[in-house]
Amino acid sequence: MLVRSVTLATLLALSWPLLAADSDAPLAKELGKARPLVVIAPSSADPTLRGLNKALEDPATQKAFKERNLVLYSVASMMGKREDKNLEQQTTMALIRELKLGASKGTKVILVGKDGERHMLKDDEEGEAIDLQVIFKAVDELPASEKAMTAPEPVAAAAPEAKAKDSKPAKPAKPAAPPKPLED
Repeated sequence: MLVRSVTLATLLALSWPLLAADSDAPLAKELGKARPLVVIAPSSADPTLRGLNKALEDPATQKAFKERNLVLYSVASMMGKREDKNLEQQTTMALIRELKLGASKGTKVILVGKDGERHMLKDDEEGEAIDLQVIFKAVDELPASEKAMTAPEPVAAAAPEAKAKDSKPAKPAKPAAPPKPLED
């Protein structure tokens, strides 16, 4: 009995990081569906972040943004947002960990392709706004294989076949035999 308990505890301890890693990774959820544009700024008053948010208020810019399947993630002062909706603190930290950027003081703008490849568009401490055309050009220059990528379809459960009117109802299955008691 002790051996089973120790084995179970070891298996749970080894598999827990794998289960935890998949639970809150926001970029992994976008894989194959959209292209996340991640802006990491020291504060919400950052010119790059403010410029992007102001540009996205224009309907024509929003349309161009959506046509390219872009999704804006922003992190300012450790507060994360996705499309102007607040993210939980745990999700924000998972986003930062997932990018594996390291510490820096400046603003970073990262384009993540549908295939998960990261493209650094801006990494500086000057705080200048980034032109939206630079972002659109980077998306348009992505390889054709990345543009054609689509989200993997979830595996659907096998649909039960429709019964014909002439078929007889199936016999009920025999109940399973009770399990044998375990021996230690």
